[in-house]
Amino acid sequence: MITFNENYQIFSLETKNSTYSIKIDNGFLLHAYYGKKISGDDLTYLTRHREFGFASINPEREKLSYMDYIPFELPVDGLGDFRESALSVVSSKGHNAIEPKYVSHKIYKGTPVLNGLPCVFGEGAETLEINSVDEILNVEVTVLYTIFDGIDAVIRSTKLKNNSTEPVKIKKCFSASFDMDNEDFDMITLHGSWARERHIDRHTVNMGLHQAKSNRGESSHQEHPFLAVLEHKADWNSGRVYGLNFIYSGNFVANVQRNQFDQLRIQMGINPENFMWTLKQNEEFESPQAVLTYSEEGLNGMSHQFHALYRNHLVRSKYNHQMRPILINNWEATYFDFNTDKILDIAREASKDGIEMLVLDDGWFGHRNFDDSSLGDWFVNETKLPGGLKYLVDEVNKLGMKFGLWFEPEMISPDSELFRAHPDWAIQIPDRKPGLSRQQLVLDITRPEVLNFQYNQIKKILASANIEYIKWDMNRQLSDIGSVLLEGDRTGEFFHRYVLAMYEFQNRLVTDFPDLLLENCSGGGARFDPGMLYYSPQIWCSDDTDAVERLEIQEGTALMYPLSTMGAHVSVCPNHAVGRVTPFKTRGYVALAGTFGYELDITKLSSEERSLIPGQIALYKKFNPLVREGVYYKIASYAENHNFDCWMNVKEDKSEALVTFVQVLNHPNMKTRMIKLTGLDGDTVYTVSYPDEDQNNFPPCKMKGETLMNAGLPVRRDWGDFQGKLIYLSK
Repeated sequence: MITFNENYQIFSLETKNSTYSIKIDNGFLLHAYYGKKISGDDLTYLTRHREFGFASINPEREKLSYMDYIPFELPVDGLGDFRESALSVVSSKGHNAIEPKYVSHKIYKGTPVLNGLPCVFGEGAETLEINSVDEILNVEVTVLYTIFDGIDAVIRSTKLKNNSTEPVKIKKCFSASFDMDNEDFDMITLHGSWARERHIDRHTVNMGLHQAKSNRGESSHQEHPFLAVLEHKADWNSGRVYGLNFIYSGNFVANVQRNQFDQLRIQMGINPENFMWTLKQNEEFESPQAVLTYSEEGLNGMSHQFHALYRNHLVRSKYNHQMRPILINNWEATYFDFNTDKILDIAREASKDGIEMLVLDDGWFGHRNFDDSSLGDWFVNETKLPGGLKYLVDEVNKLGMKFGLWFEPEMISPDSELFRAHPDWAIQIPDRKPGLSRQQLVLDITRPEVLNFQYNQIKKILASANIEYIKWDMNRQLSDIGSVLLEGDRTGEFFHRYVLAMYEFQNRLVTDFPDLLLENCSGGGARFDPGMLYYSPQIWCSDDTDAVERLEIQEGTALMYPLSTMGAHVSVCPNHAVGRVTPFKTRGYVALAGTFGYELDITKLSSEERSLIPGQIALYKKFNPLVREGVYYKIASYAENHNFDCWMNVKEDKSEALVTFVQVLNHPNMKTRMIKLTGLDGDTVYTVSYPDEDQNNFPPCKMKGETLMNAGLPVRRDWGDFQGKLIYLSK
């Protein structure tokens, strides 16, 4: 529910368990409160109005003290607030100042629609729009807030409109910003690199500015558009947590700033580095949406809010609430060295074990036999695939399997027919030789003729055969930024325009092919963000498929994203990324916490490992509805304890649960672990069984929910490292 108290001049956004309050003061939007649900009182005192009494009574007398102390909802540049601004513009005369003052608001049912940007949708929503105007610049600023029934989340964005005849240049337009007192808070960000994405980094919020950001043209392997601010005592199941995530797939910045008055300023938005947007008369600029969550139930409680929002109000695909086909991808099986016979050999053997889809990865097009050619030449390499895709797909379909295909639509190789015909289509700075990464360049899809050409090539391929899945990859970041459409200071628009073009590209694809299962990928997980989930229900989590490495990668990913969005496969050992050898069963258990599939040459598996595949598929079929739709709880973190990992999925009505335990490192003379579960019904008597074990060695037993949560579930130690267990609880 959203209300406005005329007497107090306070907006209140009330979700199921939280309240977010905004105060109008002297025309400014101040942040009054965000936390556990409260209502009815005048919260003006929370803006610290009287602590600089002379400033609040007459702000013009001591405006700088007012601006640099008061907690703002929309902090601006150039007027005396020397903390990080959320909005910064340059006038046509070169001045850096904007002072929007409140003029009106509206509250309505439903969600706003952002032009060309992914955004939340669905029933049970209410939206507040607060309009302010800078009378000198004649620029209108609208701050938008959306909430949903039953979800403790506030979705924010900012819109600017230039009503002046003079252009203004936007230097910064963040989507979310709010101030609050520091209370011994920690912060969490996610960091990594290729093959080790989204590792959790937690530390005290010390004085000064703390940032996570990307300037790579994508959300990146290295940092992530997420941050959490949480009580120092907060853990997985208890304590206050504020979480922020950005529905965007390009350059971002996430700020936490602790200032001289021991206040925190928390922000999320497009990275202002290399950003400058010219706004002409009557033009508008809309920032992407940022998601704010509040939980008093620790990190698991925060995750539940993100998961519920994304599962029900962001992912649009028809596959969102469906069991995905179990696929086998040929990449780690063959790399570039394959032909029709080899692919069909893999498909024949895979079909025998119940695998449902064959995905043909990189190397099927142009004259591509390594990563040094042919990107952009989206026609079939018939030297490798005589008879073309149609023959191959038909043969795979005859086996009762679906067929999927890998593309990298945003890229171009210098050694390609496309580059030789259109070298200017690559992103580059005039008179400078652009740098290569993975021996490739990036296409300037901000140019309509480039986007249209690429889309039509891909559309032709999809129309040529029964292709039911696409893996969309992006294997390098953006550099050497130049475009014939944008010159001078308008080059600062390029990064954002690129993301908008990529969204348009994918939107065309899923609109024209609504039955297509699209999986996004960027060298693994470099573009695993909420923006991409609007177009694809799953994203390849990481190129590292090692079960132990995946524990930490999938733990960080699950902080925000439902398990159903995480592409996860069983691969061979020694693992191709780290060389580790882990049991085939354990690799399966870790992959079950995602979309599940295989990344290997099934024709070369040992008979022992091959014999385990039908059982793994049966487990997936049985438990995927629980993993996909259930409530996720992290129980123990290998990254924290350095010995074992554990998580569980609980059906919403608490009638059943699946516990996954992975003993990473064994030690001599260890006692049985007692794992305290959570999320169960205390009074229910559960049957505890081990669905992937010999029932003689692991007979079912009955235990009450309160016992499992308070005394713990005994998990017997197995011999050796990297041993996993599945434990199923049912009424």
